[in-house]
Amino acid sequence: MSNAVISPYRLSVAPMLDWTDRHFRYLVRLISRRVRLYTEMVVDQSILLGNRPKLLDFSPEEHPVALQLGGSVPEKLAEAARIGELWGYDEINLNLGCPSERVQGGGFGACLMLEPDLVAESMAAMRQAVQIPVTAKHRLGVDEVEDYRYLARFVEKLAGVGVEVFIVHARKAYLKGLSPAENRTIPPLRYDWVYRLKQDFPHLTIVLNGGVRTLEEARAHLAKVDGVMLGRAVYEDPFVLEPADRMLFAEARSTTRLEVAQAMLRYSEAQLEQGTPLWAIARHMLNLFKGQPRGRLWRRILSERACRRGAGVEVLQEALERVGFPEPAHHAGL
Repeated sequence: MSNAVISPYRLSVAPMLDWTDRHFRYLVRLISRRVRLYTEMVVDQSILLGNRPKLLDFSPEEHPVALQLGGSVPEKLAEAARIGELWGYDEINLNLGCPSERVQGGGFGACLMLEPDLVAESMAAMRQAVQIPVTAKHRLGVDEVEDYRYLARFVEKLAGVGVEVFIVHARKAYLKGLSPAENRTIPPLRYDWVYRLKQDFPHLTIVLNGGVRTLEEARAHLAKVDGVMLGRAVYEDPFVLEPADRMLFAEARSTTRLEVAQAMLRYSEAQLEQGTPLWAIARHMLNLFKGQPRGRLWRRILSERACRRGAGVEVLQEALERVGFPEPAHHAGL
């Protein structure tokens, strides 16, 4: 496998609200150098009026990393995209799949699939504002609009304004009657629709999202699409990605949970000096030793102590000692 023919979208971690913040993305990058990372959805208005460093700052090691935006006003999305590019992001992604009532109330997310003209106008404005890729993440349909021809026309319209990358959550969304969590599990998966999109639009980059739990499953899908996006499986056990660089990118690289924990200890030291509370980082590390001997002990120590006011890296060091790594941390690095 040559790096020249590997799509940069071959494997990615989904944007997940409250989860894929900069600290979790840094953790993932320690495990895989090649997986593509996405921010949580950031509302365009928040970027225009809010605390941009808090919303947008990230570590250089996170590249390639994409900024996912939420919004429905072309001018605001274009300006937010421009700011994201200046901030150093590698891609701007528009959220067209979130079904939550709060997002619906803002007139964006999955409900925009019912307004393809507005989406096309928004994405055209974003593309005009930046030089980096502008991509779409969407569902198969919404509510009673569940028709492959509608989906294909939606993709065709966005492709018509220059969008080349489509991340397709292989379920439709219910705007009423289901919670966001239920929308991730109850609507049936239709992988065949995503495969068909790639057949019908071979010139586009089609990334499959939804229900993929393992790299073996991802590799099977990659026979029919350009990329696969994993979500909750990565948060529940980040080390599901450990073989990714070898298995999917032909890079002879490996790491251990201990090495990652040591690197996160060093990262935490630097972040604490900048005023970041330990829990903001440690909460993403709870599953680092999932399924391992004393993994539950690791989780319990962090859960009970890392959230305390003034907690420092000694909590992480003690947790490492308790799970069987008493030697001093050598701070594995990127």
